[in-house]
Amino acid sequence: MILHFIFVVKEEELKERQFEYEYVKKLAQFFKVWIKEKFGKDYEIKCDQMITKPTSILQKLDTHTLLRDHDQRGKDIYHFYLTHFRPMWTDCTCEGYHAENFGMVFWVKPKEPNNELYLAEKNCTTVSHEILHEQLRQMGRKKHAREVHDIWTKHLFEQLEFEQYDENFKRTDGKPMFLTMDTRELNL
Repeated sequence: MILHFIFVVKEEELKERQFEYEYVKKLAQFFKVWIKEKFGKDYEIKCDQMITKPTSILQKLDTHTLLRDHDQRGKDIYHFYLTHFRPMWTDCTCEGYHAENFGMVFWVKPKEPNNELYLAEKNCTTVSHEILHEQLRQMGRKKHAREVHDIWTKHLFEQLEFEQYDENFKRTDGKPMFLTMDTRELNL
């Protein structure tokens, strides 16, 4: 099984967003460990960038374009796109989208450069949200969307803490490098 993270970045922002891509590479390795611990699955991890060039309004990159890219790269590979645009449609309040072996989230660019905590809070959490959808779907959980969204709502509105992990992918109460949804209620 392969899980391939793809950081979608505009060509003109490539240099200024290099720090984010370095974080994405760490995030990819973190989720390899996290998925193994939570679901017992051992994914081979790949990580690269999809560099986009300016296009006309009629050729704008969208979810459909990424689904086509996913098909061309191989539908049996779990592709996860970290994009500079919001999905056109979603039932997730986190601005993500999932389908079979496919995930995408709107990757929020940090306001301050080199801010890993911001990346963990704004992006790592949404990646965990979409990965949970796919993992629960693969387990045959019919109500996975409601299960994940109920917990997400608790994170946003009921002060449920996100799970915190350090740079060694270990749970921590200190400054986290990675944050994920709390999975205790899912009875994994």
